[in-house]
Amino acid sequence: MSSKVKIFSWNVNGIRAIHKKGFLDWFKESKVDILCIQETKASPDQLPRKLKDVGGYKSYFNSAERKGYSGVALYTSIEPKNVQNGFGIKKFDSEGRVQIADYDDFTLFNIYFPNGKMSDERLKYKLEFYDTFLDVVNNLRDQGKNIVVCGDVNTAHKEIDLARPKENSNISGFLPVEREWMDKFLDNGYLDTFRMFNSEKDNYSWWSYRTRARERNVGWRLDYFFVNKEFKNNVKNAYILSQVMGSDHCPVGLEIEI
Repeated sequence: MSSKVKIFSWNVNGIRAIHKKGFLDWFKESKVDILCIQETKASPDQLPRKLKDVGGYKSYFNSAERKGYSGVALYTSIEPKNVQNGFGIKKFDSEGRVQIADYDDFTLFNIYFPNGKMSDERLKYKLEFYDTFLDVVNNLRDQGKNIVVCGDVNTAHKEIDLARPKENSNISGFLPVEREWMDKFLDNGYLDTFRMFNSEKDNYSWWSYRTRARERNVGWRLDYFFVNKEFKNNVKNAYILSQVMGSDHCPVGLEIEI
């Protein structure tokens, strides 16, 4: 018998900060099966019990070595067979950006991809991270696994995916080299699930806190759900929850049938 699974992904820009803005109320009302969080900016020992023990969910955390930086978390009502933190490569794993949860029907990647804006060095790191990630997912797919990837990818793929493409063509997050990697990733046989259901412009998941960008919907679509093309028929819906406040990002959702 098949069952529907609802998965949300959200860069919360600080889990302790969003906790004070009603995060747990929203979470409980959402009736989501799996919630992937990025940019927790906290280790589990810094979190109140309520954030670690949410009724009906198991929680898993991967924190950066550096305090108050990066970090991802997974809340799941479906118990995974295994949750791995990181790729197994120290250079990338020290920043606490990756969780890989193995479920019976798919392997879920919860990833906070690096931002390349700080320096040329960070852009290089971001692109190396992208290529390492692609090797990892392709390897699993070659083993016959279905793949679901979610998170803040820190790149808008096409001009439709940000409000001001021309003004940002030389900014990390919309550089040709970053967009080419997105092309390469999809060419490897992965699908941007949101675009399976919505080809409209003005759909964004991040807005700068400066200049009231959210009010004016001057945003970027940086948060995605991807699946391997063999899993396409299992995807029933994908959407952006732009009405959900509390971070400079909003959650994105995926509904699958397994």
